[in-house]
Amino acid sequence: MNHPALEAYLSVEKATLSGRELEASVLTKAADMLDQARQGSGERMAERIENAVRHNLRVWTLFQAELLNPDHPMPTELRQNLINLTAFIDKRSLELIADPNPEKLDILIAINRNIAAGLRGDPGGVS
Repeated sequence: MNHPALEAYLSVEKATLSGRELEASVLTKAADMLDQARQGSGERMAERIENAVRHNLRVWTLFQAELLNPDHPMPTELRQNLINLTAFIDKRSLELIADPNPEKLDILIAINRNIAAGLRGDPGGVS
């Protein structure tokens, strides 16, 4: 599912941000979407959660594809740890799509915010 407005925004943002800053920004935005999806109540909450989870899953699928590139410059051990993390995110995302439980979003939000903080050079802070 393509989102032309999001793609246009990201292409402009990509042109102005460094790689790490861009990745941090994308993760933070995905975390914010997940957090906002669980706010409030009502019949549409499940739909909001599913949409946010699917967006987050697309973000992590892109990271996973890049991490699987044998020419990736990241140290092998760190890269493998992140690949393992993507497997967890895939599993939790599929659980949430099947059963949109807002409490299960916490770990995805925390992961995104912590990885984003690390990319920004602030591994102790969460954005």
